[in-house]
Order: sequence, then structure tokens, then C-alpha cells
Amino acid sequence: METAQQEVLTAKEPDTGIELTGSVALLEGLVVEGVDTIFGYPGGAIMPIYDALYDYSDKLKHILVRHEQGGIHAGQGYARSSGKVGVVFATSGPGATNLVTGLADAQLDSTPVVCITGQVFAHLLGTDAFQEIDVINITSPVTKWNYQITDATEIPEVLAKAFHIARSGRPGPVLIDITKNAQLQKFNFKGYTPCRHIRSYRPKPIVRKEYVEQAAELINSAKKPFVLWGQGVILGNAEQEFKAFIEKSGIPSAWTILGAGVIPNDHPLNVGMLGMHGNYGPNVLTNECDVLIAIGMRFDDRVTGRLDKYAKQAKVIHLDIDPAEIDKNVQTTVPVWGDCKETLPLLTSLVETKQHAEWLERFKEYEKKEIDALIREELFPTCEEMTMGEVIQSLNELTNGDAVIVTDVGQHQMVACRYAKLNHTRSNITSGGLGTMGFALPAAIGAKFGALDRQVVAIIGDGGVQMNIQELGTIMQSGVDVKIIILNNQFLGMVRQWQELFNERRYSFVDITSPDFVKVAEGYGIHGKSIAKREYLKDALKMMLEHEGSYLLEVMVKKENNVFPMVPQGCSVSEIRLA
Repeated sequence: METAQQEVLTAKEPDTGIELTGSVALLEGLVVEGVDTIFGYPGGAIMPIYDALYDYSDKLKHILVRHEQGGIHAGQGYARSSGKVGVVFATSGPGATNLVTGLADAQLDSTPVVCITGQVFAHLLGTDAFQEIDVINITSPVTKWNYQITDATEIPEVLAKAFHIARSGRPGPVLIDITKNAQLQKFNFKGYTPCRHIRSYRPKPIVRKEYVEQAAELINSAKKPFVLWGQGVILGNAEQEFKAFIEKSGIPSAWTILGAGVIPNDHPLNVGMLGMHGNYGPNVLTNECDVLIAIGMRFDDRVTGRLDKYAKQAKVIHLDIDPAEIDKNVQTTVPVWGDCKETLPLLTSLVETKQHAEWLERFKEYEKKEIDALIREELFPTCEEMTMGEVIQSLNELTNGDAVIVTDVGQHQMVACRYAKLNHTRSNITSGGLGTMGFALPAAIGAKFGALDRQVVAIIGDGGVQMNIQELGTIMQSGVDVKIIILNNQFLGMVRQWQELFNERRYSFVDITSPDFVKVAEGYGIHGKSIAKREYLKDALKMMLEHEGSYLLEVMVKKENNVFPMVPQGCSVSEIRLA
């Protein structure tokens, strides 16, 4: 029996096409798009695609996940670590609906993912057939684009559009729903051509140089300029352009959690993290700067605090590829539309070479206050119990900032983002906008497949890890090397912190009982260890990192430790609390 690939290779007259099924045409398209890894879970409505995939094992690696949500988070992790498009397969009905949280997460965090879902036969649409669900209307609010294919002849063009839309401009998730008849249908396949242009779609706005000139004028006249950068710099592959801009202009610069790693933590102009649990100086001095330059960030509420008290004294320059973000939350003085890969060099050529030594010193003064008030005790505690911060500090000493750090959501996430040493871009992978618990374990799996040459460490809380703990099975079957640290404080820690600070310690259903994580890991063939004493920490981390293959390390940390600084909800960033 001739395989699907042999049918393609033995076509005598490729210019006139060859008769292929929709499923084979889909896989041919994925190969041309440079896809090497697919995360998925088979089922009845997508079975023809999986049957064709049987013959493509030499070109397309398929990772069998244990839940479709795990699949799309793995696709996100892959996209974030590699810079490529993540690809996910799922069947109809519950398979498709299980993707929704991941699609929403990818939409908010601008992650390029293409999801292929199977669907019932076209003649059954609208009949409430077995495992039929209207996935197009369900996913419209959480995708950049979606489309249902009922005829195989549409597959090459629609797939090409999907990849172009997912990866271009401001990236995002795309879903293609393919009915079973279209997967089985044979048609005259004339090859696959990647899409480079869609008439009704403009991924990048036209750069208006007069705005770049106005921005440069403001920057050159500024006495206390301040740069805020976000993930847009990473998505635009503009790390070097960003570094050249801040080093020429000498402007102190702070980052959102998704922007971490663009420049190393120890760069002299890197003044720290923005936001609710960010560093003291960047938050307070946002309300003292005279020119605020936002690059590839969207002024999320966790960064701004109260908008009516946010940077009202400053002229605001906003560089962004998405015009919808300009003036959405913060009124802009000068909007610089466009890809920062293009706009930053234009701006750099016009700004004057400067050093803002006195202004930079203000950030250092606030940093010293923060170190004295809380950082020293968090990283080098004098209490008997271990802290999350000291675990991250010890990890830094062993990885030297070269690992990819994947975090879940909660206290451990904020601590890791604050203290993890990052020397390289695409090193901090977390759920930012949606805040999805259960993200880290599958995302770490995907991140490792996207960066096989790098150490990948997942840092997870005892609550979040149980939301997708079944993906240990994916690790077991695939053999992927992921290091897992569970920071176990026996609470849903961030909710508990808020209940302590704002609800008079009325701890309502945050005291979580967990299984023996080491035994659970052992059940999946993964080595593990649990420690509760400081003297074992460094040796345990060293053992984990040196272990061949995946490893789970549970670290019992202080139960009622809070993450500070903190901007209380409804407060200005300058009202940030150190305790």
C-alpha cells in the first residue's frame, strides 16, 4: 500500500497537481510552513488527519498530551521559547472546547498558535450530532481569526492564511475547524504556497516618521525620561535595537513580566520590574518622570494601578504595532505606530547620546530601600522556614541565568519574576494577561521542545500544579527533559495573601491539601525528592539540574509569607507598600 508521502513524491506532473485527501494536503502544508512538532489528542472527528499523520512521522513529531488544555499550553510554551508558531490538534466537541482557556491565554499574551480541530460531517452540522459543537462561535472572542472548512479544496489557502495571521503583526491564536468529509475528500492538490499578503489584513501600520521625530524631540529635552518595555520587543525580535536605543539615550528602563529577559537583569540601565508586585523605584518614579516611553507594552491594569493617578505629570510616547493599544488606557502625547524592529532604529538615530546619572541614582536609592526593607530577608532569610525567594536565589547560582524559567500563576510566579536571573531573551514564560493556573507544567513541556539546547525549569505552586498534573504522563511517554520545582506553602497563596491583607485573615477555602507529589511523579516514572530544611536546598537543586531526564523537586516553604512590594488594588503606583 502506497503511503500518503509516496503519493506526493511519485506525482508525475506536479504543475498539474495530484489527487490527495484533505488530510494529506493539510500535513503537506504544515511541512512547508516549517512545522516540526505538533501537540495533540486524537478523536473520532479528526481521525482521518491522524491516519495521514501515521505516514509523516519522519517529518512531523507528534506529542500525545493527556488533555487538550495541556496541548494548547504546550503549543504556547513552544511558541514562546522558539519564536515559531505552535501547532495543536484536537477533535470536535469536548476536545475543541477544552482548547478555549488556552486560546484566551494566547490571545491576551499575543502568542502565535494554530489549532486544527476536527468537526462532524458537513451534512450533520446544526443537527446536534454526537460531539458536534459550534466551535467557531465559541472561539471567535478568543482567537485572532478562525474559519470552518467544509470542502477540502479550501485547505491549502486557509492554512496558509492561518499561519500568516498567527505570526504576523501582533501575533495571536488561530483556529481552523475541518469537517470530517473535507478531511477524507480527494481533490487536485497543486502544491502549497505560504501566504504573504491578505488584502483586507494589514499586520503592520505604516510608520509615520513625523511622529518618530516628535518623540525624539521630547526625549532629547527630557530631564527625567523613563522607558517601560514589554513583550512587544521580544515578539518583534528587536532586542538588539532596544539595547542600542537605551544605551545611546541613557534612559533607565523597567519591564513588564512578559518583557523580562530582553536585556540581562544586571544591565546598568535595567532598573527592575513594573507592576503590582514590581520593584519599588520603577513604580514610585513612574509618577515623577517627565517623559514616559512605552515600548511594546499595553498599560495593563496590573502595571498602571489607578489610571486617574498614573503618570499625569509626564508626556507619554507609546511605540506599538497594534494601533488599538494607543490611547486605550493611557492618553498618549506622541503615538509611534509600527513594528519596534523598524521604529526603534529610526528613533535611535535621532536621539542624543546622554547619561542621566542623577536620575538613575534615584532608582538606585529606592532599590537600596527595597533591599533593606524586604529583599535581603526574602533571599537570605533569618527565619527557620525556607522562603520562595531563597529557592530562586539558589537556583540562580546554579543556572547562572541561562535557563528558561516557566512559571504558573500565584505567589511563586511573582517571586520568580522578581528574582530569577535572566541573561537571555525568551527565558521567562508565564501566563500574563489571563493568569491561568495549570499553565506551567504543559508550557514547560512545549518550551523544552522549542528550545532543546536549553535547560527548562518549571516553577509551580502546590495549587496550580494539580490543575494539569496529568501532563506528567506526557513527560513519561515523550521522554522530554523538564525540571519541575513545586514551591509548596500548603495554601492557595496569593488568594490567602489578599484575604490576610484585605479580609481580616478570614481564610476562606484556601487551605489546600495535596498528594505526595514525589510518589505521584514516581508513578509516572519521574524521579523526585521533597525537602523541608534549608541545609538540603542547594544539594537538592544541584541533583535536580544534573539528573538525566525530568525531575520533580518539592520544596516546603513558609506557609504565610507575603509577596511585597504590593500596589493594593484601587491605589496609585506611587502608593506601593513595602510591607
